[in-house]
This record gives sequence, structure tokens and C-alpha cells, in this order.
Amino acid sequence: MSMRRDWTKWLGGGAVLALVAAFGVGGSSRKVEAQPDKSPFVIKTWTAKDCSVTPWVVSDRLGFFAEEGIRIQYTGETQPPLQIPSILRGDNDVRSFHPNTIAVAKAGGAKITGVAEGDIEPTDKRIEPKFRHMWWFVNPKKHPNVKSFADLKNLPGKIKISTITNNICADFATNLLADKYGIPRSKIEWVTMPDVQAIQALKQGLLDVSEVHPPFYKGMADAGARKIADTSETGLGAAAGITYYVFRDDFIKKHPDKVAAFTRAIVKGQRWANHNPEKAAKLTEEAIGVPVNGYHYYSESLKVDEKLATRWIKDLEDNRVIPRGKVSAANLVTHDIEKINNGRK
Repeated sequence: MSMRRDWTKWLGGGAVLALVAAFGVGGSSRKVEAQPDKSPFVIKTWTAKDCSVTPWVVSDRLGFFAEEGIRIQYTGETQPPLQIPSILRGDNDVRSFHPNTIAVAKAGGAKITGVAEGDIEPTDKRIEPKFRHMWWFVNPKKHPNVKSFADLKNLPGKIKISTITNNICADFATNLLADKYGIPRSKIEWVTMPDVQAIQALKQGLLDVSEVHPPFYKGMADAGARKIADTSETGLGAAAGITYYVFRDDFIKKHPDKVAAFTRAIVKGQRWANHNPEKAAKLTEEAIGVPVNGYHYYSESLKVDEKLATRWIKDLEDNRVIPRGKVSAANLVTHDIEKINNGRK
């Protein structure tokens, strides 16, 4: 933040007159060259205390945004149903979403587009399971005989399962597992709540299944929950956790170089997080205020692979959430920002 001062007070009167004469004020043809504005470019996003914070807190705290001339302005918490509308209104500029969230919005006319990859499911067997995009849990006291996702088919009536909101990873991946193990999707009853609340709700027996993200795996274990599945069972590979950072289309068109700078900074933070798990977990813990021993695994590439969104869109079409052909994986993202970054090499 710049500080303006009345320079006529601390410059002597003679000095002021000398400056006026030197710059030709009041009749001289001498021109003053404008100095470039070196203040950071502000990009707005909401404040979050959930599984999405790691790349933001890492890139902010380690100065990766500042290195690219970017300052992130956090605008306060925004509830999931209001997040994309807040970007469209200009109250916020960017955030990462799963392909089905973006596709539903675009099918409804939202002019937003993905510019970089965020979360991604780790496929290297050497990477610990705690970095897989989601785990599913049951309360063993309530369901002592449920030891795998397939065992849920033996439960009578509806199966109450937590989700943060609809058309995200939770319902998509859960539905795929239900299909895989012969559980009718109609048997699932969704209960909306944040991951942190899902821990307590499961412990109290208010839910049958809680699916949560990495920062909350430890909380589930501490609460005595039993893991019954994770996203590796979906068969989606890297696509199981894919998210894309989206901006408004007009923002991308007006500020392509700033969007490119943002992607460089956030991907640098993601790369650092992947290679510094203990330090990144500590920063995540400080940001969300609960003990964690894991967080999402992230893409380390400035390239955008739209093919990872294909299965997500097909599921929406097959279940008539969006009209077939209304949205494609190709128009979910743009490669224009990727090309800018490639041109800097």
C-alpha cells in the first residue's frame, strides 16, 4: 500500500519552485515520462477453511504470488452454492472446481473457463494413500459388519451419505462406487455439510457414511471411524481428483498476462506442497484450524489436460443433469494461458 504525503511541506519553498521550473509546469513543452505502476495486481478469491486451502496458503506464505506481481485479496467465506455466482458478479475472480461443477455452470450459460490444473489423484504407487482425493468412512459401532463399500448394499433402506454440495467430487465418485458394487443410486440419501462437521455427524450416528478429503482423515481416525474405500477404487486414475482453476471469460480476455502469472505462482506452490508434505501439512493445519497429516495431491504442470474431465461430463449427460453435447471437455478449459507460459521459456 503506497503512502501519500504532502511533499510541499517537507520540500522547502525554493525547492518546490525549482522542481516546478525543472518540469516545465505552466508553459514549458518539456514532458514528464510516466513511471510504470509496480504495485501488485490484485486477484480476489474467498476465504476458506477446508481442503482447498493448501496451494493458496503455500503460494502466499512462501511469496510465490508476490514474485509474480500478484496479491491475493481474500473476501471472506462464501457458501458453495454462491461461489460461482460470486465470480460471475466480480465479487471474486478465481477458484478451483471439479469438472462437473464447471460443466453444470457452463451448460447454464456461465461464462467461466479453466486455465490450469489444481488437484489431481496420485497414481504413483509410491505416494502414500493419505494423498488420495477422498476416503469413505463408517461408524463401526453403528455398522459393525460394513468393512468395505460393497458391504453397504446389505444395509436396509436409504444410505445417508455426507456431501459438501451437489455436482462435486463427492456425489460423482460415490455414485461410481455405487455402480461398481451394485448399489442403486436411488438408495443414496445425500446430507449436505462441510467435511469438518461430517466427522462429528458420523460419530453421533447421524450418517451412515462420511466421505471426506485429506485434511480430515486424521480427524476421522481419531474419532474411531473405519475406512471402507478411497478414490483409487473408482478406476478413474488421475481424473478422480481433477480440478481446474477458473476465471470469468472477460477477466481472462482483459488480463491474460496476469492470469498466466497467477497460474505460474499457484502451480509453483502445488509443486512445493507435493515435495514438502510435512511443511505443507503444517501450513494447512494453521489455515483451517484442525490437526491434519495430509492434504490433496496437486498437478505440477502448467499444461491443461481437458481429457481428464471427459468421464465427469459423461456422467452428467448419462444422468440427464445437462443436455448431451451442451458442454465438452474441450470447451471446459482454454490453452491460451498455457501458451503464454510456454512462450516465456
